Amino acid sequence: VQLQASGGGSVQAGGSLKLSCVASGVILGIRSMAWYRQAPGNQRELVADISSGGSRNYADSVKGRFTISRDNAKNTVYLQMNSLKPEDTAVYYCNADLLSFGRTWREYWGQGTQVTVSS
Repeated sequence: VQLQASGGGSVQAGGSLKLSCVASGVILGIRSMAWYRQAPGNQRELVADISSGGSRNYADSVKGRFTISRDNAKNTVYLQMNSLKPEDTAVYYCNADLLSFGRTWREYWGQGTQVTVSS
């Protein structure tokens, strides 16, 4: 199983980016999917998560600006980021709690994609 994130880049403050993360391999089920981020010198923090049923949670710092969504048929999670701020600059990681053939439920991580917001 692999999680492949894409969509990062450099934008000016106030701009938008959309991140995507596709889970591939032998996948029997996916429970929650999430985006985390880690800025230099900081711990990795949860940005947003979404359950298999579509329930969403957001970090207070991104509420009203970011939207997480998922396409269960494509094993894909998205993060639409609007009104970006310099403090959103970080490496963004996708995460999925999933079941693969012959294994138990466990979390998998993507490789990270850099988001840089300039003032």
